[in-house]
Amino acid sequence: MKTKKQTFQHHSTQFLTAAASRWLLLLLTGFFLTTACKEKPEVEPNDSVTAKAGDDQSVQVGQVVTLDGSASASSEGKPLTYQWTILRKPAKSTVSLSDATSFKPTFKPDEVGEYELELTVTSPNGKGTDKVLVIASVAEPLAINANITVKTTLVDRIANPDLPDYIVTKNIDVNHELTINPGVVIAFERDVRMNVNDNGGLLIAKGEAASKIKFVGVQKTKGYWVGIALYSGSNANVLEYAEVSHAGSRAIYSTTKAALFFSGGSKAQMAIKNSAFTDNDGYGIYIYPEGILREFAENGFRNNTEAGILLDAANVAKLDYFTTFKGNNGRNVVEVTPSNLKNGAEVVWGGFADKAPYRINGELTVDTGWKLNPSVTLEMNRDAVIRINTSGYLSAIGTTKDKVIFTSADGSAAYWRGIICYSADPKTVLENAEVRNAGGNIIVSAKKANIAIWGTKATMTIKNTKISGSGGYGILIGYGSSANADLTTANTFESNAQTNVLIEK
Repeated sequence: MKTKKQTFQHHSTQFLTAAASRWLLLLLTGFFLTTACKEKPEVEPNDSVTAKAGDDQSVQVGQVVTLDGSASASSEGKPLTYQWTILRKPAKSTVSLSDATSFKPTFKPDEVGEYELELTVTSPNGKGTDKVLVIASVAEPLAINANITVKTTLVDRIANPDLPDYIVTKNIDVNHELTINPGVVIAFERDVRMNVNDNGGLLIAKGEAASKIKFVGVQKTKGYWVGIALYSGSNANVLEYAEVSHAGSRAIYSTTKAALFFSGGSKAQMAIKNSAFTDNDGYGIYIYPEGILREFAENGFRNNTEAGILLDAANVAKLDYFTTFKGNNGRNVVEVTPSNLKNGAEVVWGGFADKAPYRINGELTVDTGWKLNPSVTLEMNRDAVIRINTSGYLSAIGTTKDKVIFTSADGSAAYWRGIICYSADPKTVLENAEVRNAGGNIIVSAKKANIAIWGTKATMTIKNTKISGSGGYGILIGYGSSANADLTTANTFESNAQTNVLIEK
């Protein structure tokens, strides 16, 4: 039997044991709660960025260099930013990058030497750098010193568009197919010419808007080389996105200088589009009668000593509205040689966006229908004459705003011979026109006049037209010829040396 002391000790032990257990439980619970509430410690990111500036390059001066940092990478796939820096370049170079923060910037070396560039690539948590070396040199042009006797293609060898790929050192005959690729620059030595011959020779020179073909002088001065003489009748001849400059050192045909000459005897032909004829001592283009301007569109003539173009009447209709003839040339006109409009369909002469006039030299004979559109101006050289033959007619119908004008080349009175009409075709009409300053020499039957209607049944209708500045009669109507009954009242007359209208009976 337990004593009271033993019983007390027993209960005390149980109480202490239970209390200790509760305390331990509370302690452990607090520990786990504390541990559970504590944030996980941050781990510092370690993004590895690799910059790759691309392979070293060897290029030509003037060639566009494209740098490439696209192989750069982030180990964590983070977005990257790019920064290129030119560390060194030739002493005289002034180049800069097109976009220094692009992964593919460009630049164009302007001096021979080394260009070292550094690429810095950055992610939100890392950065890397790399360098690339670009070495620029100058290629030497090739000499063309022999005739073209086999099919030949000239390629763009030198990137700088201001430097020649080829130099023609002597007169060259093209007796086979010659193709010139976009971007090619051909420079000609002094007094040298290129002849594109018939029976095998032909020229295909098709450049591009951003990569033109250039025919220039070794020295870029007006009248340094002779020019290109086209004798080939091939319908493959073409000049497109090309420039012909610095020609005219000597006459290319007879006594005439021109950068490009079309032979008539061989009926040379060519299509010319988007091309420029500049800084030539002479004409830009000279087309001899029977030469053929196959196509012609959006060309330009600037700084030529003579007019931009000299051609026969038959080719005029091929000229387009958008070609520019007023470009500080010696004469900002379309110059027409003494020539003939032959039997066939009606020929239409239009005006030009730059308002360039036609300049008529000598005698223009019309044996077909000839229509002049509103705003067309014909400037007649000394003693020039227009003959409308029995097989032709003249339709010159302007508007009150845009008249058709026939006048003297220098603006002085009594300068050219006039218009003479032998045609009985009722389509011969002058309306809303001006005929000025003719009667400088006898036009028919010892008489002078701005307009002569002459021959049996010859006729012309003239209305709302001003007849002025004649060195003789304003209008002369021969025996057996006729005009509209209201001729004298339907038109205006001014400063004619003799009677405004003479009707022979």
